[in-house]
Amino acid sequence: MKKISNEDIKGILEKNVDEVIDRASLEEKLISGKKLRVKLGIDPTSPNIHIGRAVVLRKLRDFQKLGHTVIFIVGDFTGLIGDTSDKESERPMLTEKQVKANMKTYFKQAFKILDKNKTETHYNSEWLKKLGFKEIASIADLFGLHEFEAREVIARRLKEGRRVSLREVLYPLMQGYDSVAVKADVEIGGTDQRFNLLSGRVIQQRYGQQPQDILMTAFPLEGTDGRKMSSSWGNVININDEPNNIFGKVMSIRDDLIEKYYKLATDLTDDEIARNMKKGALGAKKELAFEITKLYHGEKKALVARKFFKETFQEKKLPSEIESINFEPKASISQIIVKSGACQSMSKARELVRQKAIELDGKIITDPAFKPNTTGILKIGKKKFIKIVLK
Repeated sequence: MKKISNEDIKGILEKNVDEVIDRASLEEKLISGKKLRVKLGIDPTSPNIHIGRAVVLRKLRDFQKLGHTVIFIVGDFTGLIGDTSDKESERPMLTEKQVKANMKTYFKQAFKILDKNKTETHYNSEWLKKLGFKEIASIADLFGLHEFEAREVIARRLKEGRRVSLREVLYPLMQGYDSVAVKADVEIGGTDQRFNLLSGRVIQQRYGQQPQDILMTAFPLEGTDGRKMSSSWGNVININDEPNNIFGKVMSIRDDLIEKYYKLATDLTDDEIARNMKKGALGAKKELAFEITKLYHGEKKALVARKFFKETFQEKKLPSEIESINFEPKASISQIIVKSGACQSMSKARELVRQKAIELDGKIITDPAFKPNTTGILKIGKKKFIKIVLK
């Protein structure tokens, strides 16, 4: 175990942290030098981990850097059930096929932040699939319906006469049982997870374990449109987005969110953030975009992304390096867009054309069936440029 300093403890307990339960207990454990088992679970409700979700992953990494055992759980079983902790309506159940597709690269994405060789990983179907009605009933007996109904979002839905399914009542039991299965000393989550996190403490005691301490990070991080960052709204900055896209998306956020992004989405110190904030909104945002891009793609690619943004959007030049693809004479613009990788389906490509998001040599293309007859520069959306070469 790394020798821990008062500064280390302060950073763990306070940086981007909204609440700790039980702070005195966790602080004592950290000071003692005990190697803790620190748990974080994420449900694969979409294929990508965005920088809002990365806040808890980076807090998990902080524990890892101090030598603690970090446990990253992909909730393939809880993902089927669906957590509506922060939802104003019932979350639809996903199919096993959807969950399997969504979680395909989850560990790979998480290892952009965590040290792969020092991370204990699990799918929670390992233990949740084995639970029978008798076991579930004994866990459910630990809670009263009034406790579930007291949650702010649930209470509001009930008051407004909107449906709350019994499935939603079961979700906290499942997340809580995860803590039993991995014998967690600490669980990390957002403030929206408070009830679920506390459930883990109750269920652990049912199985003779010491209740885990809880560390809740600030929540939420707003997306590119100013609403809470959510994959379902498409306002996300994903950690596996291309460097140019991360840089460009960060540059599109509202000015009043710059400082919050610095605090939640970068590893800069308060002094470094304060210095960058003095550069004015544009200067501070460019430094922010660089830092976030560097965090997930390294400094070299972040520098290239900064250059791309400057040349393309500030100086209105074409980027110095443009990917090339070949196309057949009979290929439609929609087929070329799909071949470029800008989207995965013809229907999405046609939609981009109809939205006037496609330009060829500076001219907007409006016909999805249009067939280019010459080499040119294709602009897809605001950030992607492709040189198309006629075979």
